Amino acid sequence: MNGKRILASALTAALALGGSALAADKPAELKVGITAFLSGPASVFGEPAKAAADMIIADLNANGGIGGVPVTTYFVDEGAGGEALLAEYRRLVQDVGVDAMFASISSGNCNKIAPLAEDLKILNFMWDCGTQRILEESEYRYVYRTQANATPEMLATVLYLLKTQPDFKTIAVVNQDYAWGRDSWDIFLTALKAMKPDVEVVAEFFPKFGAPDFSTEISRLQALRPDVILSTSWGGDLDTFVKQAAQRGLTNTSVFVLPLAESSLQRLGSSLGAGHIVGGRGDHYFLHPEKRDDAAYTAFVEAFNEETGAYPIYPVFHISQAIAALKAAYEKAIEANGGEWPEREMVVDAMEGLTFAGLGRSVTIRADGQGIEDQLLGTTIVVDEYDFAVLDNMMIFDGDAITTPLGQTSADWLKTLTPEFVESVPADVFSH
Repeated sequence: MNGKRILASALTAALALGGSALAADKPAELKVGITAFLSGPASVFGEPAKAAADMIIADLNANGGIGGVPVTTYFVDEGAGGEALLAEYRRLVQDVGVDAMFASISSGNCNKIAPLAEDLKILNFMWDCGTQRILEESEYRYVYRTQANATPEMLATVLYLLKTQPDFKTIAVVNQDYAWGRDSWDIFLTALKAMKPDVEVVAEFFPKFGAPDFSTEISRLQALRPDVILSTSWGGDLDTFVKQAAQRGLTNTSVFVLPLAESSLQRLGSSLGAGHIVGGRGDHYFLHPEKRDDAAYTAFVEAFNEETGAYPIYPVFHISQAIAALKAAYEKAIEANGGEWPEREMVVDAMEGLTFAGLGRSVTIRADGQGIEDQLLGTTIVVDEYDFAVLDNMMIFDGDAITTPLGQTSADWLKTLTPEFVESVPADVFSH
């Protein structure tokens, strides 16, 4: 157990605020509900996130909890389906009396939960879902996103592609046929066309979600020979597509651009070779170039690997950010309340402008509840130390520069970009 608890105070140590005079005002525990896929194909995201949450909160509690109050978590399986998820969400809020909810991984679930959280007046962190529409199209008091949305994730990918492969002429896409697959392609293509108007889209494939065979798409792509093949797919679908493409030699003739593939690198093993572009949905990477020599960070990575047999992937980083945001919000509210335990509405008030850091760079919540998060991408290389591809020529883009401005929609803002935008957005560059 000692290895699992070696997390430095920079990540999770809490301040034990208040003395015995305030103890009676504090609850016995701070209850937090967390929704994640714990069954089904998306559990490749949910299970690592749960393992990380268990580790971080155990260490948090060992260091005094939040404001001297220990945190208790209640996990809900998103894999049970939308109706069951909403029923369990409502039960945790109304019957268990949780103080906050972290929901969800699925953008579809976040769309349903956001108005429910508002009705229930429960502080809700959208800790992993990517849809940009929720906070662009509606206003909420109780709903916040503790990471970026799809727009900066896709825009950073376009910028990296144009900075590293400026002369490419043709592109094709292979995306899952549901909201994320089509919406993320729309964002990517709108940004790409704005900054590189002469690019030619030679094919758009949307195989069904969970497709086991991509031979038709791969055959067509081999005939078309696009310079670039984009896939914003994730999980088993992305793994299957890349493995089958590699077996057919497609990864040798086109550059694959995979904005979510940081979470697949370990599972893909040798199937994904050198020269392909990979993103991490934030500055999320177990060999984070600014963190890999930090004792606290490496201790967590080693402890997580000891616990799970794998290295952290982006849902681990996202859950760490949600926990850090909760801790920071309560501490800010406690300070504003003269050191006394705050009412729930005071914690909600503390969210706007809140800055916090999980396992990566800091995130700030702006007035619409959207977190501003930097984005890391890199190009795969093969090294002796690992049996899967790792990243080189990494670039981290500043979240402020690539996030849709407050009060605008992504669909409109992206159309205003020009080719000059590519050079106007700086990036911190790192090697492996």
